[in-house]
Amino acid sequence: MLNIALGQFEVKSGRPDLNTQKMLSMIHEAKEKNIDLIIFPEMSIPGYLLGDTWEQSSFLKDCEYHGQQIIQASDTIYIMFGNIAVDWAKFNNDGRVRKYNAFFTAYQGKLLPHPKLPYDFGIKALMPNYREFDDTRHFFSLQKLATELKCPTEDLLAPIELNLNGKTQKVGTLICEDGWSDDYQLAPLEILHKKYDIDFFVNISSSPYTLGKNNKRNRVFAKQAKENKIPLLYVNNTGIQNNGKTIYTFDGSSTVYAADGNIIAYGKPYEEKLICINLAKNSQPLPISIQDEQETAGIFEALTYGIRKFLQNIHMEKVVLGISGGIDSAVAAALYVNILGPKNVLLINMPSIYNSNTTKDLSSKLAKNLGCNYAILPIQEVVDYSIKQFETTPVINLADSSASNLHVSSFVAENIQARDRSARILAGMAASFGGGFTCNANKAETTVGYSTLYGDQSGFLAALADLWKNQVYALAYYLNQEVFHKEVIPQATIDIVPSAELSHNQAVDEGKGDPIKYPYHDYLFRSFVERWKKATPEDILQWYKENRLEAEIGCQAGLVKKYFPTPQEFIEDLERWWNLYSGIAVAKRIQAPPILAISRRAYGFDHRESQNGPYYTVKYKKLKQELLN
Repeated sequence: MLNIALGQFEVKSGRPDLNTQKMLSMIHEAKEKNIDLIIFPEMSIPGYLLGDTWEQSSFLKDCEYHGQQIIQASDTIYIMFGNIAVDWAKFNNDGRVRKYNAFFTAYQGKLLPHPKLPYDFGIKALMPNYREFDDTRHFFSLQKLATELKCPTEDLLAPIELNLNGKTQKVGTLICEDGWSDDYQLAPLEILHKKYDIDFFVNISSSPYTLGKNNKRNRVFAKQAKENKIPLLYVNNTGIQNNGKTIYTFDGSSTVYAADGNIIAYGKPYEEKLICINLAKNSQPLPISIQDEQETAGIFEALTYGIRKFLQNIHMEKVVLGISGGIDSAVAAALYVNILGPKNVLLINMPSIYNSNTTKDLSSKLAKNLGCNYAILPIQEVVDYSIKQFETTPVINLADSSASNLHVSSFVAENIQARDRSARILAGMAASFGGGFTCNANKAETTVGYSTLYGDQSGFLAALADLWKNQVYALAYYLNQEVFHKEVIPQATIDIVPSAELSHNQAVDEGKGDPIKYPYHDYLFRSFVERWKKATPEDILQWYKENRLEAEIGCQAGLVKKYFPTPQEFIEDLERWWNLYSGIAVAKRIQAPPILAISRRAYGFDHRESQNGPYYTVKYKKLKQELLN
């Protein structure tokens, strides 16, 4: 019988000292439980998303020092762990010292040599260079090393041999992406299985949470275990890490797949725990049932964990939110109250002449339902003064001493309102309250820049900016029913037309609201961003022409004809939003607060973009002409 422990713990990016302390504590616990082998996640000592901290030689040496502490703790126990490995005598293509994303195995205070490599560690073979990953910028891959050694990469793959209870165990070691090889020319797991008699596979990972990814991983890894008839142990970390613009939660969900594909051990999401299991070649452990993740529950859990950890990391204990009576600010308020408690949250309603009694009453009702601090600060007097000051202050041309006055348009007046609320009231009140203020934008608004720079797009964190409007509504119901078990978000807030209430054209009591038609535009905008092969106006127009647009983007059938009776109206709408998405919205996203990632493609460093302006292909122009004729 082989006693194995998976060390699922919160890896703090850039803090090898704290990570090593936690690992040593878990190793001590494992020894007390007579564990033979303990396994920690990928990059468990330094963390994974570090940006160009990887270019600091002193940091690399510090990671080596802490790695030695883990190795020394292996006196009576095998330890597998991830760390940065440095070959100080060689250099990467950028001229910096060579670094590997490495898999270490230690026993009796020493590292076990790799049977096929010139190092005492395994090397990550497959380097992800998409979404938030930037591995090839920093790390030298096994494939590059094979080219340098003038041999096939397959020749450098071999199992690590452990001598446990008088028997040799051959372990196929994989690092994260090495187990997701469908789109690569190299499949490390298949090669190891084909060439060697593997007893079990170990995949150490640092895999960020993405909505639906765990369901897919369970299908993929269970299939690998079943087809190869070999157990597979997957170890992932918890915590949050970021690349400056986008914040990722790491949910752990470490899992052991038996040789028949059944799950026999599982680490609960976001929980630090030593997961212990007895693994024997001929035993049949009882399978455990893991339900597929439900979308809204998964979103709530990831947001709650991510917000809480982010607040802890920046040492913020109090939060101010501007609330309008609308759904986005209401959901954000409920999330923060659930995390921080009502006494640490201040909700502020900032009405102008355009805000209805309906939404003002809903703001008050929300604050009362949540039991938190509440303030009303009208803005109209200051806005009127600002407009008057702008229009009556002469602008002098010093070349000829001529003077003129500016005119504040209705559109500019809307932006003045938004900036007064954020730059003056929320910023000042947050500082006075001893906290920060939030950005409550959703993903549809973020996609087309339906926000005001230095206004409602400001804040220390955009917690909802990776959620489409339909997901925000679903989260509102979930908060009422499953979290607070009562109606804290008023039903009228859910039912009311979404509106910024910045002019008479957005009067909610008259059914006037945002120009975004969320039941359709949520899905149109998502096709621009989240499809693996991103849609462009050419694709949209082709699908529209073939009457399959709704099926392609996933919205309700009949919406396109309902909203846009003619091709001209459809094309005008498409171009309006594409011009914004590719134009000013890019500049706004670059200056937006950090976004908490949930989806398969979040804004920030995940969705990388340039300020090139909108472009329409030759085929799009031809399709447009055909439809208009």
